[in-house]
Amino acid sequence: MYYRLNNLSRKSEGKNIFLRIFAWVFWAALILVVMVGVAVLLIYQHYTKDLPSIDKLRKYEPPTVSYVYDRDGNIVAEFFKQKRIVVPIEKIPKTLIQAFIAAEDAHFYEHTGIDLMGVARAMIKNIEAGSIVQGGSTITQQVTKSLLLTPERSWSRKFREAILAYRIDNELSKEEILYLYLNQIYLGHGAYGVEAAAQNYFGKHVWELNLPECALLAGLPSAPSRYSPCAHPRKALVRRSYVLRRMQELGFVSQEEAREANQVPIDTVNCSDNLSPRLNYFTEEVRRTLLEKFGEDVLYNQGLKIYTTLDSRLQREAERAIDKGLRELDKRQGYCGPEDHMVVYEIEKFLSRLKEIQTPEMLKEGKIVKAIVLGIDQRKKIYRLSIGSWEAELPYSAVKWALRAKPYDFCKWRPPARSPEKLFKKGDVILVKLGTRVSDTKKKCSVWTVSLEQDPVVQGALVCMENETGYVRALVGGRSFAKSQFNRATQALRQPGSAFKPIIYSAALDNGFNPLSVIVDAPIGFSDPSLKGYWKPQNYGKRFYGPTYFREALIHSRNIVTIKILISIGVNKAIEYARNLGITAPLTPTLSRALGASGVSLMEMTSAYSAFANLGQRVKPIMITTVVDSHGEFLFERTPSKEYALSPESAFVINHLLQEVVLYGT
Repeated sequence: MYYRLNNLSRKSEGKNIFLRIFAWVFWAALILVVMVGVAVLLIYQHYTKDLPSIDKLRKYEPPTVSYVYDRDGNIVAEFFKQKRIVVPIEKIPKTLIQAFIAAEDAHFYEHTGIDLMGVARAMIKNIEAGSIVQGGSTITQQVTKSLLLTPERSWSRKFREAILAYRIDNELSKEEILYLYLNQIYLGHGAYGVEAAAQNYFGKHVWELNLPECALLAGLPSAPSRYSPCAHPRKALVRRSYVLRRMQELGFVSQEEAREANQVPIDTVNCSDNLSPRLNYFTEEVRRTLLEKFGEDVLYNQGLKIYTTLDSRLQREAERAIDKGLRELDKRQGYCGPEDHMVVYEIEKFLSRLKEIQTPEMLKEGKIVKAIVLGIDQRKKIYRLSIGSWEAELPYSAVKWALRAKPYDFCKWRPPARSPEKLFKKGDVILVKLGTRVSDTKKKCSVWTVSLEQDPVVQGALVCMENETGYVRALVGGRSFAKSQFNRATQALRQPGSAFKPIIYSAALDNGFNPLSVIVDAPIGFSDPSLKGYWKPQNYGKRFYGPTYFREALIHSRNIVTIKILISIGVNKAIEYARNLGITAPLTPTLSRALGASGVSLMEMTSAYSAFANLGQRVKPIMITTVVDSHGEFLFERTPSKEYALSPESAFVINHLLQEVVLYGT
């Protein structure tokens, strides 16, 4: 009996110990869970207290391109920091969306912003491949990273990214997320978003892309430089093949469609980095004006539509005219020698380089290219040249102008002899203009006939403006915008010379002179504070003409008579008229200004001359007519305006006399 009671007591005691242990474990576990829960809550609150609002995504307004239009509505320039053209999701083809989903986030429509299984799969795939072939971030996470967070790499940022991705997936539809992603993503060579990339790589709109093109674009986000179809076409093909295989595995395309797309070669139309918009002197002046008026953010990021007065055809003709005129003038001044000289062992290497940079496709009539002298043919009286892929012939008759050296200190070259056949020697590198290509039956190939050229040192400018409206139709500020962006039409102050005389004569007409007034053209001399010593002005040719009519003095640009007119009306009166005609440059009140010694800009002189054509009314030059923002709001609008600068009678007389200058004058 005692044994049984003792046994029962032991069992009861063991049960109590078990219950106590269980209670301790239970309470410890409960406390631990509570502590972990509190810790998680505190961590969540810590990382979410300053998270950006996703309302920013609902008002998505990324940096977009500002376009400049000519008078006919053609795009002539683009201003941007990010080349992005936003398109609605409805215009993005289903095939392209499927390609991006296959490449970047196969479970996009199933997950809630975070795909844990996808991260695990990506790790396994990357380990198997030995490189990163698949990313772990979902499309939603990529949107979060690009639009709401900084590019910082840390665990805290990844945690914040996951929270935001979850919130975005709950707040926005999948289509809205895709719209943000496909317009925001960087796709290489300066292109942001699928529309900019489609235009940059393929020269078409995104909705015009075919399957191989969609697959190629979808393969770019993970490494745009590495998979660039321009820089690394083989890697781009491998990446495209991967995207097509994933599309097939997910049932987006059939095996046959994937196979056919894989056989299509990559054909891109443009691989520029979009860093050099189509600029010339006109559009650069527009850019400078708007930058000063609106600032960088508005101009480069807010998608303006800028309507200008530019006539693209006239602009091209103006640029050609300036180049042609400056080359002719430069040749009249003499030759400055070959560009370079190659010794015998360098010639072959130079020829190989020429073949690379001057391919047959780029060689066309009228183009100026580099050539190397290979020898001469005394019988045909030509120099034998190579221009890379072709041979060329330079006739002796085409180099006669170069027998005279340019008389400037910077030009050290001197012609070795006064005969064309001794001007160049083998290995000389020269510039030539391509003429015609003729067949050489003896060599069984085509040979170019060329003429000798050189890069002009002299510069020039041109302004083409409508007198009636002030609309500037063409503007050239130098020979080459690529080589010098300094605008000599608007920024340079140059001595106008005799072009300033009509301003003085117009002031004289309003102050007692008439076309038949007689002024004695005879020697004079006086001190001029702006000049050293005693000044004795001369006419061109150093002749004096005695009694001279006012009209003849302007028609024949007589210096002495002009100075006497200026003395009669007063220098300040002439400056006053210049100001009325829109000239703002500093004008020193001295008599030498009568001969155009003060610097003025070509644009201001053009505006001043409009008063003569408009019978006294001056028009202000207009290059920009309208600026509209991305919402269609007008930010700037300008219409032609005229103001009287001199009397209609005086303007009529000057206008008539200027016609006489062309017909009978200097």
